[in-house]
Amino acid sequence: MRLVVQRVRSASVDIEGVRRAAIGQGLLVLVGICDEDTDEDIEYLCQKVVKMRVFDDENGVMNLPVTEVPDSGLLVVSQFTLMASTRKGNRPSYIHASRPEVAVPLYERFVARMQELFGKEVQTGTFGADMQVALVNDGPVTIMMDSQRRDQF
Repeated sequence: MRLVVQRVRSASVDIEGVRRAAIGQGLLVLVGICDEDTDEDIEYLCQKVVKMRVFDDENGVMNLPVTEVPDSGLLVVSQFTLMASTRKGNRPSYIHASRPEVAVPLYERFVARMQELFGKEVQTGTFGADMQVALVNDGPVTIMMDSQRRDQF
C-alpha cells in the first residue's frame, strides 16, 4: 500500500462538478493498493499517519500529529496511479494496482481504521470515480509511505 500524505490548509474532492468532500487544515491522504496488501499494512500506515508529527507546535516546530490540531480534518482519496511502474518506456504500467474487487474492501477498511484512530469523521472521495482533487499544500509538506518498503521510506 502506498500513500502520499500532504499537510494542507484546505482540500476538496469534486465529482462531475459536485463537491463530494472538503476539509480545512489537516491531511490529504492519497492511497494506492496492490494485491499483496493486508490488514497489517492498513494498521501500520494508519498508525503512522495519525501519529506523524507534521504540524507546528507553539514554538513553530513540527511536533504535533493531526489528532492534536484543533478543527483538523482528514481527506482520504483512492488513487490507483500511485502503483504505477515507470521502469520501461514512457507509458506507466498499472499492473501492480489491485483490481476493484480486491482494492475496494481494503480501501474501506483503511478508511474505517483511520476514522477509529482519528476519532472524527474522515472525508473521502469515491473509489473509481473521475475526481477533481484540489488542495492548498501547507509548507509544502508531502510525505511518501509504502508499507511494502518500510525500510526505504
